[in-house]
Order: sequence, then structure tokens, then C-alpha cells
Amino acid sequence: MPAMLTSTRKLTLWGLNLILIANILVALVAALHAYFLILEMFLWDKPQGLKVFRNTPEKAEITKVLAANQGLYNGFLVAGLIWGLIHGNPAFAFQIKVFFLLCVIVAGAYGAATVSTRILIVQALPAAIALVALFLA
Repeated sequence: MPAMLTSTRKLTLWGLNLILIANILVALVAALHAYFLILEMFLWDKPQGLKVFRNTPEKAEITKVLAANQGLYNGFLVAGLIWGLIHGNPAFAFQIKVFFLLCVIVAGAYGAATVSTRILIVQALPAAIALVALFLA
């Protein structure tokens, strides 16, 4: 029986296709960052944004432009992850997803070190899990 190429084999975990699982996890990280974009760009000084970021209305007003800038960067992460999910070349798509997941992990680690350790759990951990899943697939 001839050996299968890495790009054509279907690895499974409990009967589930690992590539599909990895891509679902990447999509979930993208969705999470789309939510961050909405919170930071549009809801920063609204009740939901104030609650999520534990801000006062006064502090939110002062930092609103900075938060919108952060939201825009989250949008770039979303765009990159989606680009990796839809790219037609599997090898290049893998590289795109790895790059943008690493960007998310670095941003999460920096946020945890400078703002709140909660960011490590909310942002970096899901990206790290998706990255591991990609490498296992």
C-alpha cells in the first residue's frame, strides 16, 4: 500500500477529522476577536463594554479612541484568520493560520503581562489550543 502524502491523509480523533476540528477552533478564535472588535470599537463606553472591561464612564470616555484602535487591530487578526481558513492552497493556508494564531498568542501574553492575567485565558489560551490542533492535524 503506497504511503499517503501529508496533505491528503485524514487524521482522526474519536472518529472526527482533525483538520476540521483545527479549522473550527481557528474560526472560533476569529469569532472571539470579531467580538473584541465590536466591544472595543462600538461598545467601549456603553454598558456592555463598561462591564466587560471593568471601566468607569469617565475612563471609557478618555480612552475611547485608544480602544477603537485596539479594536481595529483585532479586525486585522480576524481578517488574517479568515484568509487562512479560505485560502485554496492547504500548505499556504496552514502558514497563514499559524502566523495569525501566533500574533494572537503574543498579543495575549503581552496583555496579560501589562494589563490583566485574565487576557491570557480569554485570548491567548484559545489561540494556543487552535495552534496545537493545527499541528496535530
